[in-house]
Amino acid sequence: MGPGAAERGFEVVRRVHLPVDPGAAWARVTTADGVADELRPLLRMTVPRGLRDGLAGVRPGEPAGRAWLLLGGVLPVECDDLVVVGIGERWFTERSSLVSLRTWEHRREVLADPGGGCVVVDRLRGTPRRALGLVPGSVRLARGLVTALFAHRHRRLLRWARSGTPG
Repeated sequence: MGPGAAERGFEVVRRVHLPVDPGAAWARVTTADGVADELRPLLRMTVPRGLRDGLAGVRPGEPAGRAWLLLGGVLPVECDDLVVVGIGERWFTERSSLVSLRTWEHRREVLADPGGGCVVVDRLRGTPRRALGLVPGSVRLARGLVTALFAHRHRRLLRWARSGTPG
């Protein structure tokens, strides 16, 4: 018997070119303020104790803490037990579990663009929890929500980069 809907997951890859130095972009996308700005005004994410200083104090593989996603900044809609499993020069990978997703993986890279500026690449993978996976269309819905959220985040990043004051 093949995998059922509960075992199927999704993958979303989003890229955005930013007209800023890769170091400036990396400094922005790895801070609580930067993430908050990317999510605004749709969501607000609480910052777990382990990430208050960005990635600087993170020990790969150790839980960083719980983050709540608040719709409109007030209504809790999701909870993420954050674990950063890898950090490198301008990349990180987070593997966590959420209320809605049994598995969640987010890899973000900031790559230098030979033509100038940089490219932020977000690769997102998720598998709905069994109860949600049994609902027809749940994987498609989850993929659609993640795609829309990261399209929003990338628009916000581009707005920041074009503001003339990135850094």
